[in-house]
Amino acid sequence: MIAGDTFGRTIQLFLVDGKPTGLRKSTIHGWTGLLFVSGASAFGDLTARKEVDRTGVYILSGPDPEKTGATRIYIGSGNSVAERIKQSSLKRDFWETAITVTTSDDDLSKGHAEYLEARLIELTSQAGRVTLDNGTKPDTIRRRLPEADVANMEQFLANLRIILPVIGLDMLKPQPRAVTQTAKPVEERTTGDVQFEIRHKSGVQATAVEEDGEFIVLEGSEALTGTGYVQQSYGGLKEKLVADGVLTPHVADKLRFAKPWSFNSPSAAAAVVLDRNSNGRIEWKVKGSKQTYHDWQQAQAERQEAAK
Repeated sequence: MIAGDTFGRTIQLFLVDGKPTGLRKSTIHGWTGLLFVSGASAFGDLTARKEVDRTGVYILSGPDPEKTGATRIYIGSGNSVAERIKQSSLKRDFWETAITVTTSDDDLSKGHAEYLEARLIELTSQAGRVTLDNGTKPDTIRRRLPEADVANMEQFLANLRIILPVIGLDMLKPQPRAVTQTAKPVEERTTGDVQFEIRHKSGVQATAVEEDGEFIVLEGSEALTGTGYVQQSYGGLKEKLVADGVLTPHVADKLRFAKPWSFNSPSAAAAVVLDRNSNGRIEWKVKGSKQTYHDWQQAQAERQEAAK
């Protein structure tokens, strides 16, 4: 395989009690890493598993009580993950989901677990997608491991980058360059990206790009406010963006994006821009044309099919 090529992975997800809301077991085919995921109601089932009474790391996740719409994370490690996660869960009331990471062959040492904990905290902090509840940030340099062990743990982390988003946790995913590289001009940091725009009859104008499955509205874009429409889905998100200073006052009936913001869909972005629930696949158009995002996406799929 040529360097840089991607290849498929088989992720195994097992519903332990047959319920999607119960205890889940997940791993990647050919990898010894083993994850269990539970909500509060299945937490007892999680900590009772013999695979969790091993050395490893764990994550507690839930809504951030201090930031509307944000997620708060606590990361820890222990010789018995079951015991440590029980202790940590009692000290924190924000969590709704508990995740344990051990191995099927119980081959992680205390040093391995502490290295993974430190790197997870470091990578999560760098990604900036969630609020870290950890009071201190362990120094990976002090987690002294032989060179071969460090390489193995970095490969372990690479697999965690793949499997954590599948179970609903994007804490390690780097922010899009359109969001992080704001020191560069928009044209430079979005080179190669198709730009989309909304040019509404109200006069509001917004520009966005799509990167790695995220829809980013660029700084300088406008958003309507005070339209009187009831936003059942995205009203809270817009309030959060105003409170966080992402959307700032502009003119009488408009706000302005002071910095780029990544949305999980074109419709979420369009709803914030137009101040009403919107079908972003139709509202957004390829910049300088009448082609909708939906039609553009269909054309892309047809080109990919023809190239096979």
